[in-house]
Amino acid sequence: MIPSRKNKIKSMIRVDHAGEFGAQRIYDGQLAVFRQIKKKKNIAKKISYMAEQEKEHLDFFNRKMHSQKIRPTAFMPLWNVLGYALGVGTALMSEKHAMLCTYAVEDAIDDHYAKQIDELNDKSDEGELKKRIYKFREDEIEHRDTAINFKATEARGFNSLSKVINKGTKLAIWISERI
Repeated sequence: MIPSRKNKIKSMIRVDHAGEFGAQRIYDGQLAVFRQIKKKKNIAKKISYMAEQEKEHLDFFNRKMHSQKIRPTAFMPLWNVLGYALGVGTALMSEKHAMLCTYAVEDAIDDHYAKQIDELNDKSDEGELKKRIYKFREDEIEHRDTAINFKATEARGFNSLSKVINKGTKLAIWISERI
């Protein structure tokens, strides 16, 4: 069965809401670690900045979910725990690993948002949604570039760990679109 256009848009909003929530939880976990270490104030400040942008994205999707009466993905409790654990785990490994996480997630989100932008029309509510997703995608690309500047690619095991996180992000997208 082919979903209606209205259901397709609801699915987009649901998955983007889940993704922004997950990103917020990853940063929450990383900040819980880095704020405890005096020598890590620089990375904590940068992560706080990125987390604020993610909060702006999440707030937008929260409003959309509420105004359009869209139910969240049934997997929100899992994304809550997994996101936070991924944030804490990568931060405990090192600054580079925390940024590797950002790089891998944002790389998947860049592709995801690009596909949504291509699917959305420039008319009515879709035009507004497309414009916001375009802006959010620019923020995500900035986060990925920040991760590169913080030497994410130098993290031990970069290739394998970034692939696992990237594939996990894509799986979470696939699940959240459907359930």
